Amino acid sequence: MIATLGSIFLTLALVCAVGGLVVLLAGRRSRHDPVRAARGRLAAAGVFGCVTLAVVMMEAALIGFDFSIRYVALNVNRATPLVFRVAGLWGALEGSILLWAWVLTGLTLLVAVEYRGKHSELIPHVLTVLLGIAVFFVGVMVGPANPFARLPVPAVDGRGLNPLLQNHLLMAIHPPFLYLGYVGFSIPYAFAMGTLLSGRHRDEWMTITRRWTLVAWTSLTAGLLLGARWSYDVLGWGGYWAWDPVENAALMPWLVATAFIHSSMVQERRRLLRIWNLSLVIVAFLLTIFGTFLTRSGILASVHSFTQSWIGPLFVTFLGLATAASLLALLARLPQIRDEGTFDSPFSREAMMLLNNAVLLTMAFTVFFGTIFPLIVEAVTGAKVTVGPPFFNRVLVPLGVALLIVMGTGTALRWGRSGAEEIRKLGWLGGMTLLMMAALGFAGVRGAGLVALGAVLFMALAQLGEYVRGAGARRIATGEPWPTAVRMLFALNRQRYYGYLIHLGLAIVITGIVGSQSGRIEVQRQLSVGRTMQVGGYTLRLEGLEALPGPDKMVVAAPVAVFAGDGTASAGSPDSTGAIELLRPSENFYRQARAPVATPAVRSTWREDLYVVLMAFDPGAQSAVLRAVITPLVSWIWVGGTVMVIAGVLAAWPSRPR
Repeated sequence: MIATLGSIFLTLALVCAVGGLVVLLAGRRSRHDPVRAARGRLAAAGVFGCVTLAVVMMEAALIGFDFSIRYVALNVNRATPLVFRVAGLWGALEGSILLWAWVLTGLTLLVAVEYRGKHSELIPHVLTVLLGIAVFFVGVMVGPANPFARLPVPAVDGRGLNPLLQNHLLMAIHPPFLYLGYVGFSIPYAFAMGTLLSGRHRDEWMTITRRWTLVAWTSLTAGLLLGARWSYDVLGWGGYWAWDPVENAALMPWLVATAFIHSSMVQERRRLLRIWNLSLVIVAFLLTIFGTFLTRSGILASVHSFTQSWIGPLFVTFLGLATAASLLALLARLPQIRDEGTFDSPFSREAMMLLNNAVLLTMAFTVFFGTIFPLIVEAVTGAKVTVGPPFFNRVLVPLGVALLIVMGTGTALRWGRSGAEEIRKLGWLGGMTLLMMAALGFAGVRGAGLVALGAVLFMALAQLGEYVRGAGARRIATGEPWPTAVRMLFALNRQRYYGYLIHLGLAIVITGIVGSQSGRIEVQRQLSVGRTMQVGGYTLRLEGLEALPGPDKMVVAAPVAVFAGDGTASAGSPDSTGAIELLRPSENFYRQARAPVATPAVRSTWREDLYVVLMAFDPGAQSAVLRAVITPLVSWIWVGGTVMVIAGVLAAWPSRPR
């Protein structure tokens, strides 16, 4: 019954999407047709309602162990905990497309309702684009990727989720944020295309989509941050970013969207970069489809990718059609899209933002090239090659340093033409940065790390300077105390000052990345119970082995007492008295997995992380192989990323009318 209802709801969703698309296309010659807009809203509501009911049916099947449905039988079993049964919706190919369609149709309905009675010439075209995208995703589910496909004979029990996907709670959190970010870029794309289709070439679309872009960008930032933390906590290698092709696929639209957010301010303030911004939005959307193709085509060997390859040609076709339609629409309107302003000076904020865009797009192209190069080589020659971290680090680190310097310089300059005041400001920033770099040099920081931290300091000081300057001006004008003046900066210009806070969060993240890439210590050793090993400034002692049976897995843990210093006094101690922490690295044995899944244990401080992995164990000999890694400043990445996400949410939050 659930499978039948789910299939019916998806079919009805496709009918609503196609019907709404036909109605909107049929009335495209009429600019002010309220009936057409109303029918578009009705179609959006119908599609979202039907897809929502399909999601409810799928969740009911997953939670209720309906093993007559192939997707359920392949992705949960009777031992799967409830939270991971719910998360099973996005645990494999068909369910992930269902989630994508649900988010897309929900955002489509939100656009239809939010702009009811507004922008009457633009919104029907926007809904046309969004319903066209919905037709593809819902059509894929009605056709070859039906999540409600039935088994010939219902299974007694299911296979269960990939153990890597149910070994950490982040599996239930990370993908929805990533999907909201991916799908969220459909909205600015639809407004950009709606502008081209309607022939309205003013800046209205960009002003409308600023908040939508911020929401999508913030969601994708959260998804990337949580994915890095998942990799750090689950995969047991002590790292957080491996330049995996699917990681790269999520990073590329983030870089392009970051460029658009900055260049859109130039269009808003100076009436420049209109064609550029339209192109950036189109590229960001196309990269989300490209990333979806990489994940679902099966052409990549990645812990993130799905294995089915038969869905790949459909995504390639859709990507090709979307690219062709976007280029044709842009080229057709190119003569009418003209900038009204001019660049008054290369020494201005808008010039620095354009340079900022150039660096960000160079970074995005580098990631794109490094991702697809192995695929091209394999397709042409049949040889398998890899492009690993050395390539990306060698190219992107200098670009990142340049980007930070450009960000700091742009923040210090004014719109239009900068003068002596801005030159003095840059001189002050440069002098303070050099003094701090000298202090870091005396502290032992050398080489590329010192240069990178210098760029971080330059950028961060520029952001802090804007807070000091703005709050100081308010104090002079109103007599407010410093805390009130700073608070009013955020209240009166939310996007600007929370944008500076995002930059400061990025500075913290990059500081953590630079620190984690230097001074890393790694030791692996086999220990008998009661024996110790030295790693950095810690002594680790194996306390024993524990078997902890659970409903869905068997956990073997190795309690490890952590002592500060060389541990000579604790080596003979019969218990863990005096230990600064007791860590429990473990291996998890899932019945559907041939190999155990390790769960590292981490002691995290603001200075460094102690990361301990249980590599192997011998119950008979009461011994275990432990790998311990000390990595400086890793916690700064999570703190800085959290600051970026919170600041992004607050920047996108609607302001109260004043």
